[in-house]
Amino acid sequence: MGPEPIDFVAEGLLDGLDGEQRTERLALLEQLVADGVPLSELRRTTASGTIVYLPADRVIVGSERFTSAEVAEMSGVEPDFLVAARRAMGLPIPGPDEAVYTAAELESARMTHVARDAGISDDDLLDLLRVLGRGLAQAAETMRALPLKLVLEPGMSEAELARGYAQAAAGLYPLVDPLVSSLLALHLRHATQSTVVSELERSGGLLPGSREVAVCFADLVGFTRLGEELPPDELGHLAARLEALATESAHAPVRLVKTIGDAAMLASPEPGPLLDAALELIDAADAEGEDFPQLRAGVALGRALPRAGDWFGRPVNLASRITAIARPGSVLAEREVRESAREAYGWSYAGERRLRGIREPVALFRVRRTSA
Repeated sequence: MGPEPIDFVAEGLLDGLDGEQRTERLALLEQLVADGVPLSELRRTTASGTIVYLPADRVIVGSERFTSAEVAEMSGVEPDFLVAARRAMGLPIPGPDEAVYTAAELESARMTHVARDAGISDDDLLDLLRVLGRGLAQAAETMRALPLKLVLEPGMSEAELARGYAQAAAGLYPLVDPLVSSLLALHLRHATQSTVVSELERSGGLLPGSREVAVCFADLVGFTRLGEELPPDELGHLAARLEALATESAHAPVRLVKTIGDAAMLASPEPGPLLDAALELIDAADAEGEDFPQLRAGVALGRALPRAGDWFGRPVNLASRITAIARPGSVLAEREVRESAREAYGWSYAGERRLRGIREPVALFRVRRTSA
């Protein structure tokens, strides 16, 4: 005998739906039941408004689900830590009897022992999960929108949309793991190189191959707040526009090194052209109008190590820290930059500040163009 039929009306799975919407939801529910989706999943995704994504979800992470107690037993990880880890990643906490943990989450739980054996404390591991959760949540929203763009057509029924989305996700999902893994590895390599260079500088060591360079960071003011208000595609548009403006402002010998979400990094062997580029970039952002955030920029000069098109060393770290405290719509520079390009610009003293990761207080100056 097959499973007992589900009374969708009695279960409240059609509440608030009338006419065509009700008919489409009923067809989707029947399709999901035929595919073996349990009632608990239908209830959960109906309540969260994500039932259309359920077929794709089962393609991506499989159909097997576990309770927290089952994951704890199979992984050997304490239930309290599983809850703490899920909370750190920004994921909802299921009830003790809800089977929502996936096979991938079970495998991740087992990796907890690897981290502990390597000497990583639970608090440090939870801190890492918080950072990963914040960054990957935004990436996941963007990735989720891609299959939708491929399949969405006028007049599609809910069942057709769910089925088409699942098929598109199945085609794109094999790209996710190598893409995320390679990007994370590249960023980890970059962060490691930066840390090694910083520690070598702090210990008074020499940086073989280093040379003097002026570095500028410019970032979008209020981008973090905007991330809570705007959908990922609009945030992506702002970041792409920043990259275009920075590219247009980087006239030789200034080079756009990279963009990092809400920030652009530029470098030049001479501080003067870099200051011109920073001021031009600030003006270009202002000219975009009210829908584009203001920029702020920080500039530093010193010896740094070039590697694979990037730069590592004190001026990079210092420029980043200066940018974080600059006023919207302004360019803030350290004393060495001012002394190297003093005559060509207008300067005003902005005080001496202690900056995170910088040993000595830093004298700062706002720079502006002089009147013709």
